Amino acid sequence: MSLLPPLPDFTHASLAELARWADGDALPPVEHWHPAHVGSIDIRISADGRWWHEGGEITRPAMVRLFSRVLRREADGSHVLVTPAEKLTISVEDTAFVAVEVKAEGDGKAATLAFRLNTGDVVIAGSDHPLRVDEAADGTPRPILHVRGVIGNGLEARLARSIWLELAEAALASGEDPPALWSGGVRFPLLPA
Repeated sequence: MSLLPPLPDFTHASLAELARWADGDALPPVEHWHPAHVGSIDIRISADGRWWHEGGEITRPAMVRLFSRVLRREADGSHVLVTPAEKLTISVEDTAFVAVEVKAEGDGKAATLAFRLNTGDVVIAGSDHPLRVDEAADGTPRPILHVRGVIGNGLEARLARSIWLELAEAALASGEDPPALWSGGVRFPLLPA
């Protein structure tokens, strides 16, 4: 018996089905858990989204997904795994998640963008899940999708390069000036702020 709801078939599901799944995918209330036992654990999320424990990669997708669901970003920017019994600090090299697939439907202001994360979770871009573009240290665009928690200090997903190129091409083709995409009735500029 699985502790987690089954993942949707991102490739074949409609955006409406993905949105219903995302809305019904209840996460544990980690923002309300403040256990007395606090520590750290040798878990690291690498910049490419892979999870590591004591130097060895965690290769079981179900284990990564389970850990990702009790992940929280603290006000100081640190990342913790939290349960009602304990809170353990982990290391995150870049963002907690990577958006590895996108599905688009509609045009202009009526467009919707659904993203599949490396954990299998689905996030629909919109006012609750804004998309922004920062500038990386090397001067290249760094597209980021808000996943959960407080906007501006919550958990985020960096868009994989292939996803970013696909979206940038769509934005350029749309004729928006400056280049932008729409999702959930919100306009997202694709130039670094």
